[in-house]
Amino acid sequence: MIWFVALGGAIGAAARYGAGRLALRAGLPDFALVTLGVNVLGSFLMGIVAVWLVRRGVGNAQLSLFLTTGVLGGFTTFSTFSLDMMRLMESGRLGLAMAYAGSSLALGLFAIFAGTWIARGLFP
Repeated sequence: MIWFVALGGAIGAAARYGAGRLALRAGLPDFALVTLGVNVLGSFLMGIVAVWLVRRGVGNAQLSLFLTTGVLGGFTTFSTFSLDMMRLMESGRLGLAMAYAGSSLALGLFAIFAGTWIARGLFP
């Protein structure tokens, strides 16, 4: 089973790296925006995948581990969020750090609920 998680994690981490590269090319002004975007998108996709796995009766443990723990776990990142927070705080941007923390939580929760809601309509 560990190989399913490892393969998924490699795919998710590569996708996160790609998102960061695209953001740099697009000239996004702040590193934390990329982490926020990736985490919100990952939360949205987690809602969809979780409902899909349950509603479609996909009882395959390997597929579940591959998609949730592997791909989406590798794509989203709490450790980078923590590093972003530390950098913002150490640079004296406490207001931005608190806004980043609050928006990460609020948007992440909104995204997983939205993904779940959409998936429930797609996979009755």
